[in-house]
Amino acid sequence: MTDSLPSPLSEQERTELEAAAFRRLVAHLASRTDVQNIELMNLAGFCRNCLSNWYLAAAQERGLPVTKDQSREAVYGMPYEDWKAKHQTEATPEQKAAFPGPGPH
Repeated sequence: MTDSLPSPLSEQERTELEAAAFRRLVAHLASRTDVQNIELMNLAGFCRNCLSNWYLAAAQERGLPVTKDQSREAVYGMPYEDWKAKHQTEATPEQKAAFPGPGPH
């Protein structure tokens, strides 16, 4: 996240605020298990899977030993398969029709 104006924050402070915002987003999504990933994708263009993929990509860029399962658990708060079994519902025909499909999210 870059800004053309000088920031009154240090790089460390900005990083800490961004990390706090990410943790808040993950916590919010964890509390909204009623909101399905397909709804997020259709309305916002990203979902929990996108967040976990971005987390994994950031780890890989830094050479950190994070697996896809670990990145998903960091976002879902539990193993992905457990989350799907507990919270995922079948998408409606309307949701499926509106789904943008796989892409660079």
